[in-house]
Amino acid sequence: MTDSTQIRVVADDIVLDGDLTLPAHPRALVLFAHGSGSSRHSPRNRYVADALVGEGVATLLMDLLTGEEDRVDRQTREFRFDIGLLGRRLTGAVDWLAADPRTAPLPVVTFGASTGAAAALIAAADRPDRVVGVISRGGRPDLAADHLRRVRAPVLLVVGSRDPTVLDLNRIAASQLSGQVQVVVVPGATHLFEEPGTLDAVIGQAVDALSRWLPPDGSAARPRHPKGSG
Repeated sequence: MTDSTQIRVVADDIVLDGDLTLPAHPRALVLFAHGSGSSRHSPRNRYVADALVGEGVATLLMDLLTGEEDRVDRQTREFRFDIGLLGRRLTGAVDWLAADPRTAPLPVVTFGASTGAAAALIAAADRPDRVVGVISRGGRPDLAADHLRRVRAPVLLVVGSRDPTVLDLNRIAASQLSGQVQVVVVPGATHLFEEPGTLDAVIGQAVDALSRWLPPDGSAARPRHPKGSG
């Protein structure tokens, strides 16, 4: 049985909306950070989240901006590249998950798309005892450059082959990460992974990463993938 609930997350002294989905006996929780100009209603993130729930993983999709901030951002783009703000709020969400009895026992994997990938890495750097892995889809890890050396969790960077600038930025960021990192290139995918089958390839990579990072009982595990790219 799966339980889906709309919740209010207190993070960085701000109340943010989120959608928490808990399958029976989850082994981990994936916390999603959406990309520029998007929200927890991102159809691509929701597609990935639904697939992960089917694999026995809890998910939290949340807005990183308040309703008023989102309205301002759509006019001015004032907040979407405020990586420090987004990182603090995602870190606050990790703390919220640690305090809620439904999610406190679960290891957390942060999953970021576009600029959300930088927030996902910042949360991992700031909460190494809670975040056991980071997944990026078409992300901008370079925007977290000042934090990359502090990330100890294993990192999976998934980029489309038809997104060459972002691929270059991911490879540079991978070289700056101190822990274990894998760069995976999805053939035929552009930045948003809108092409048929490309999001399914991301899901397959995410599920494989979780199987490496987590033991069957859901407690944190030592990652087994060597540092490298592919």
